[in-house]
Parts: sequence; structure tokens; C-alpha cells
Amino acid sequence: MNGSARPLPLLLGALLLAGACGTPSTPETPTPTPPATASAAPAATDSSAGSLITVPDVSGMNHQDAQNAMQAAGLYNLREVDGKGEGRALVVDRNWVQTGQSPAPGTQVTPDTVITLTAVKYTD
Repeated sequence: MNGSARPLPLLLGALLLAGACGTPSTPETPTPTPPATASAAPAATDSSAGSLITVPDVSGMNHQDAQNAMQAAGLYNLREVDGKGEGRALVVDRNWVQTGQSPAPGTQVTPDTVITLTAVKYTD
């Protein structure tokens, strides 16, 4: 009895594996892919190139608030830098204060421009 109980799980596993690897019994009809329209790609490019955003001044702000201000302005490509040059990660944004930014406040940029926010810990 004990010897016959072991092959059953192996047999069931082999049947499940064989069923998963088999081909479907009825062929599936491929769904046709609609052709891409030529006007879709240029419209996205034109809209991002044509609109300019004024970079807000986030000097002295809490880092989280500075990020929120940039995003509210439509700037999402944010890079953060440790102002002490130690390469620390700004893990808890509210523990950091802004000491610099690039591009400078008031600069007109496209929405995809990289905005570098430099900050130090409040305890530095």
C-alpha cells in the first residue's frame, strides 16, 4: 500500500505537465492587429515640443514639497542629488531640504526636460 501511494502524485504531476504543454484541441483564430495610423506619432511629438513650462523656484523647500511643485507644473523627469556629494539616496524625502536645482527657476523647458533637485538632510 505504501509503495503504490508514491507513484500517484508523480503520475498526476506528469499528466498536468503534459496537458499544459499540449496544443489546444481547437485552433484559435488570430485576432487581426489594426494598422497604425500615421497621425498618432507626430501628434505626440508636436504637443511635447510645442508646450513650454516655467521651472518653479523650490529653493529652501522640503524635498517632498519641491517634487510636488515640479509635478504640479507638469515636470515629471526628476533627478535627485545629495548636496554633500556623498551619494546618499534621498529615501525619506521629508528629511531633506532643497539647496539647488537645474535648470534655474524661471527657465522655460519642455515637459520631458530632466530637472535636477539637489538637497541635504536637515541634520547636515
